[in-house]
Amino acid sequence: MKKLDMPLTKVNEVYDGPEGKLWELIMGEQIHAGGFQSSMDLARRADIAPGMKVLDLCSALGAGVRFLVRNFDVEGFGLDGTRTMHEEALRRAKEDGLDGKTEFKFGDVTDIPWPDGTFDAVWGEDAWCYVIDKAQLVREARRVLKPGGIIAFTDWIEGAKGLSDEEAERINRFMKFPYMESLEGYRDLLGRTGFDVQEASDHTEGFANLIDLYMRMLGEQLTGDALRIIGHDMEMFQAMAGEMKFLSDCAHAGKFGRGRFIAKRTP
Repeated sequence: MKKLDMPLTKVNEVYDGPEGKLWELIMGEQIHAGGFQSSMDLARRADIAPGMKVLDLCSALGAGVRFLVRNFDVEGFGLDGTRTMHEEALRRAKEDGLDGKTEFKFGDVTDIPWPDGTFDAVWGEDAWCYVIDKAQLVREARRVLKPGGIIAFTDWIEGAKGLSDEEAERINRFMKFPYMESLEGYRDLLGRTGFDVQEASDHTEGFANLIDLYMRMLGEQLTGDALRIIGHDMEMFQAMAGEMKFLSDCAHAGKFGRGRFIAKRTP
């Protein structure tokens, strides 16, 4: 794995500013690849069921929590470390009439502000790539899960064919990732932390096609909307388009992708 000095403050700058609005424009408010269908697949495979208490780590705008509450009748909780995201999550839950069925806290996902054994499931979607200490996140997730509880998440990962140091640095710098785990890296991390891994699957092919879709949307339909968000800075727009093309090339080459992980907390 190739690591970069990328503190949380850099991530906060993205999601407190125009870049965060740009990602929402092209990916929807869930801000993860595959949107609703990806969430539905993850929830079904993880056996999310009515009445469960589910914690979304890096919950952003709270769309994942609201998705789970609305479609699976769970008790939904979210934790995020970006102030704008947290405040928007509270506002949107109220706007959707779900503020009484959800709870959002502002804080650090490597120091979760809930007691041991609180949750039936811990959830994440394409966001733990922003976390510097993923091992501590997973340890904390295990701590707040009940014995037998489920951890279910998707994340952007280094692909099976691997990235060169230069390729990894370019992606991490553009995306503001400290580093990306690999499929086997996450599998090993979960196993070492006291989880029985049920699934660790590679979804890079579909992910690459989604990046191509986002580029087409920006180039063919949403150009004006995107330019408005970034202050009509055409040079910035073209630079971002170039970086997304690089993401696409690496994904199609199997060097960079997305994984899905489901594991059960051992006693």
